[in-house]
Amino acid sequence: MNVLSRSISNLPDLYDLAVVEVGQHFYWQIGKFQVHGQVLITSWVVIGILLSSTTIAIRNPQNIPTRDQNFFEYVLEFIRDISKTQIGEGYGSWVPFIGTLFLFIFVSNWSGVLLPWKIVKLPHGELAAPTNDINTTVALALLTSAAYFYAGLSKKGIGYFSKYIKPTPILLPINILEDFTKPLSLSFRLFGNILADELVVVVLVSLVPSVVPIPAMLLGLFTSGIQAIIFATLAAAYIGESLEDFH
Repeated sequence: MNVLSRSISNLPDLYDLAVVEVGQHFYWQIGKFQVHGQVLITSWVVIGILLSSTTIAIRNPQNIPTRDQNFFEYVLEFIRDISKTQIGEGYGSWVPFIGTLFLFIFVSNWSGVLLPWKIVKLPHGELAAPTNDINTTVALALLTSAAYFYAGLSKKGIGYFSKYIKPTPILLPINILEDFTKPLSLSFRLFGNILADELVVVVLVSLVPSVVPIPAMLLGLFTSGIQAIIFATLAAAYIGESLEDFH
């Protein structure tokens, strides 16, 4: 009885722990829904950077490419290589999707390192990279899940679901569980790494604001780029897995 009563008395403390948030957030109330305002703001900044840079790059293409045109052609070739390696035959139609994922995540991650979001003062909350918010990474992971289900169903129809009982029906629960863990691993890996990078930089800036944060920021640029490559590569691999024939 003492254990039970003690557990009941601790419930308010557990509830307080459950509502703890990392960082400060502000919300927009749209109808019955609460929307993370800072995520929408920074996401549209990233989208604006991508749209403006690509518009400038393709506005006047040259037969002899300029430096900017060469750079964007290299990025496109890099994305095509990822798609071709992981998806294989028929990869061409998936290049825009994989490229969009990669570029959005890459610019979002770098914005958290290069742009001083926290200098912008808000009445409530603070700005941060879009991928610093679990809602963004979960949304990207769910889009990836929808993409590889669509890829499999569009090629094989209802027969796509036969993969869950191959090579033996005993593996049905494990194969189903695998599809649930894919978006979880994608979203939490990206969110955790970006959040950790930004927290390290913030702590170092507050402790030693002069020199020490610079190596941490350079390391953050490197790891942020790697995380974008990992996410895009895994997304392409999952799509390629859905398209391959099971025997």
